[in-house]
Amino acid sequence: MLSSIANELSKEGSTLVLLHGNADADAVASAFAVQQSFPEVIIGVPGGLDRVSKQLSKILNIPTVEDVSKVHYARLLILDTSGPEQLDFDIDLSKAMVIDHHVRNERWEKAAMYHCDDSKSSCSEIVYELLKREKRKVTREMALALLFGMLTDSGYFRFAKHDTLVTFSEIMATHGIQMDEAMNQVDLDVDISERISQLKGAQRLKYWKVGNYIVATSQGSAFEASVCKALLGLGADVAFVGSQRGEQFRVSARATQAMVRKGVHLGKLLGGIGSETANGGGGHPGAAGLTGTGDVEAILNIAAENAMKLLQKTKSSCD
Repeated sequence: MLSSIANELSKEGSTLVLLHGNADADAVASAFAVQQSFPEVIIGVPGGLDRVSKQLSKILNIPTVEDVSKVHYARLLILDTSGPEQLDFDIDLSKAMVIDHHVRNERWEKAAMYHCDDSKSSCSEIVYELLKREKRKVTREMALALLFGMLTDSGYFRFAKHDTLVTFSEIMATHGIQMDEAMNQVDLDVDISERISQLKGAQRLKYWKVGNYIVATSQGSAFEASVCKALLGLGADVAFVGSQRGEQFRVSARATQAMVRKGVHLGKLLGGIGSETANGGGGHPGAAGLTGTGDVEAILNIAAENAMKLLQKTKSSCD
């Protein structure tokens, strides 16, 4: 499938690459590598960029377009997006190509081409595999971007799989990149607004104890993923943080690696809730998201209840 996608990208006419809302560094790095390797590629970010990917884009001079409604393109490629609902743009799935590394999503099966490899810790690894197969030149800037995408999406290797380390080492060796270069491309210091969101999230948290495990939820208006990580730092094993914007909601979820090793898979958990509530969710075992229409407090309660049932089963199997 990757070769077929590469063949399409090589044809005449422009390609619009779409990324999920609040696109992260892995998504931007993957799109940048595609843009540098194939002709006439436009990176569309209708849902904007997160703080880190904004810095990465500025440092590597990666052009992106937020208003994609007037972009004319011959083909569409969607990267690092677990489901169509994560796009802030209406698309014709039958004409779209998709490359992803989250849990396989049946909604993407309607796409013209769909390559999903959830054995990869990042989309950057899949894009590097595509370029390597097609013998496309990877510049040092592309290599730096891909390395950073791999680093951030694997939680700086905390959630990395064996192949991630092998690929990372290969890119470093090929391009003479030192570890500090790969890690220090972007200033990752948490700014004051994000720290305030973390504190507010702690103020608003609810938690439930299941044996020796703790499930926590909270609500805020921004930095949901960051607040999730803060709640894990406070002692939660699984955390769900949501925000409400009119009728729309967004939920981020995080679990400790200890929970993942015990069988917790947040991508499947939120994917199931998304299907049940006519919304869209998915992601990794230890990090996932859910977006859609509805009451965020109700969704958080459903997520917490499902997590507690899962942890109860885990507890029972260990007794």
